[in-house]
Amino acid sequence: MTEKKLFPERKGMWVDGTGDVTGFHGMHHAPKGITPAPRPLPEPAETVVATLIECIPGLADACVTMRDMPTVYVPRELLVDALRALRDQEDLRFEMCNSVSGVHYPADADADLHAVYHLLSVTHNRRIRLEVCVPTEDPHVPTATGIYPGVNYHERETWDMFGIIFDGHPSLTRILMPDDWEGHPQRKDYGLGGVAVEFSDTDVPPVEQRRNYR
Repeated sequence: MTEKKLFPERKGMWVDGTGDVTGFHGMHHAPKGITPAPRPLPEPAETVVATLIECIPGLADACVTMRDMPTVYVPRELLVDALRALRDQEDLRFEMCNSVSGVHYPADADADLHAVYHLLSVTHNRRIRLEVCVPTEDPHVPTATGIYPGVNYHERETWDMFGIIFDGHPSLTRILMPDDWEGHPQRKDYGLGGVAVEFSDTDVPPVEQRRNYR
């Protein structure tokens, strides 16, 4: 299968050409991208993915990767159906959604925001990850609260930090930042900020004004 790379090379944590003053300068990650794993996957991952695709035929062409666990990249319009199948099908039985979180890849046009779902099957002792990719211009993903009520607060935090809008959420409000806060602090294009403070007779300037650790 031809390798499909969607992500460009990334360096550092907040590198923008001015140098990284956080101590992470020099970190260099080769692009991993979304590279489809060769099928069949190692068991039991192959059985899980094949069963899911059988339940949701629209996922037949979905990208599936395999690192620490199988990851299925799901179109947002199929997310709810996929989650319901994973929960309810006897051969799947992913009773728990342990987390919903966000990731931001600002250089990836039309797919820079990712909503990531980690699921656990207590019955079969298996794990699977789903990812939904959306653009910042249209950051809408259907809520999973009707299937996994416990993700209520996870979705609120993901909205708060990344700006992903979970349509149908019963109360999508900020959970970490004040209600009147502007922006989403864990996006990589969000300013670091910083407030000048005095500590032990030493002035500590805001982050952007500190020395460049090169």
